[in-house]
Amino acid sequence: MIINNQALPRLNSSRIYCLILCFLCGALSGCTSTINVSGHFPSPIVDPLPLTMGVVYKPAFKQYNYVENNEKRQQWQIEIGDAQQALFNTVLPAMFKEVVTLADQADEASKKTDLVFEPTLEEFQYNMPRETNVNMFEVWMKYNMKVYNKEGRLIADWILTAYGKTPTAFMKSEESALNEALIIALRDAGAGFSLRFGHVPEINSWLSQQKFANRSK
Repeated sequence: MIINNQALPRLNSSRIYCLILCFLCGALSGCTSTINVSGHFPSPIVDPLPLTMGVVYKPAFKQYNYVENNEKRQQWQIEIGDAQQALFNTVLPAMFKEVVTLADQADEASKKTDLVFEPTLEEFQYNMPRETNVNMFEVWMKYNMKVYNKEGRLIADWILTAYGKTPTAFMKSEESALNEALIIALRDAGAGFSLRFGHVPEINSWLSQQKFANRSK
């Protein structure tokens, strides 16, 4: 049997080249895409209540960071904290005469408020086009809204859901499409909060006692 020694280097080089390609493909498929959600939030057009509203953004809310751990899905790290804080910093001043940011419920400044608002993002879900066979990025958000009086007594506790979607055809990348769907969902949350606030039964009852009910409609 005659072996052509000159073919060996070419064979080894080809194998090495293939191994490098396989390694790079595997590395790329395992990469995590990161989004720091950002966008514009319009101020709602509502009649502001003559109240001073305190707002508490807990660290988990300000730093909310979703990390996809499902091995069957593309890996994403989605930083929502800054965007949702920016949303409420836009919505609240349009709804109330004055807004005061508090460190927590025990903050001394809470004594100068009429109410204290504390939002929590309880659930976040998204769908990619490849998962649904629809050319849409979809986002669902579930907020738990709590309102306290200035003494710290819970007045109202309700759930607010929000939804956003973006067609892939209008976006240059998956990151920009998912970011836009998130911004739409956050705007939906802001609109829902500003429009429904005065209609939450416990809030409406409190406003009635304070003679502000007619301003909440």
